[in-house]
Amino acid sequence: MEVLIQGRWDGRTDTVVSVKVTDGIVLASDSATTFFDSNGVAIKVYNNANKIFNLVKGLPLGAMTYGAGSIGASSIATLSKDLRSQFSVHDSPFYFDPENYSVEEVAKKCQQFFQNQFDTAYPDGLPGAMMGYRVAGYGTGDVLAQGWEFFIGDGQTEQMQRFCGADDFGVRWAGDGEALNRLVLGFSGGVLDALVDEGLNPDNVPAVRQALVDRTFRALYLPAMPIQDAIELARYLAETAAKFSHFSLLAPTIGGPIEVATITKHEGFKWVARKHYFNSSVNPGAHNA
Repeated sequence: MEVLIQGRWDGRTDTVVSVKVTDGIVLASDSATTFFDSNGVAIKVYNNANKIFNLVKGLPLGAMTYGAGSIGASSIATLSKDLRSQFSVHDSPFYFDPENYSVEEVAKKCQQFFQNQFDTAYPDGLPGAMMGYRVAGYGTGDVLAQGWEFFIGDGQTEQMQRFCGADDFGVRWAGDGEALNRLVLGFSGGVLDALVDEGLNPDNVPAVRQALVDRTFRALYLPAMPIQDAIELARYLAETAAKFSHFSLLAPTIGGPIEVATITKHEGFKWVARKHYFNSSVNPGAHNA
């Protein structure tokens, strides 16, 4: 079985998970954000960051982020809402037609926006910085959900890529993938490093990786599984990563409340589990901000 090996970001700071089935796609994340000293040592972890976004109200589109939690003085959550307000402004470079758009088109506009923010905040670059951003949902006329991903950091833009195609189903994760690599793929990335240290030709690593996956990967889904079961699976995986981080003898850089959202063709973006810094009962109408 051809399986996408996750773990693109190796900053070991957080985890985001998606589960795609025929009925839609589920997004789940932890809430930890970590601050490091100049030597790269974690010195403080806060557990109330927002990493999943209702990207465009009224449309079946959402986003989630991992890695760096801010650009300059603004959090990625605040910047995402700034961008959301630009999507509907006709003379904005980030405008798109809500009646005729693709997920890829929206993701490209997100990439342009965040790259502009990064270049403005860090005109000389910021070595070591990296923010991953995933845009998922349905474009006009799409039958099945899909997702696109880009990375911002180090003063340059990496090429955007599709992390979930229209015909792809199942689990995708990013951020600190140690726990889920072990659980789902069956092995840690450290296994491949050890094999290279013991004499494996680095050129053979991709083939060996795939051979290991073919033998140890455990499928946890069916494409036709109900969306509620996909929600439970996404929550389970995010919680597992958080518990693994909590009990490991390292800084607990995955943690806090688990947030979950779904994107389906007809219901659009819906929150399933969400934290608020304010009491929703005394702020009517603010539940879907």
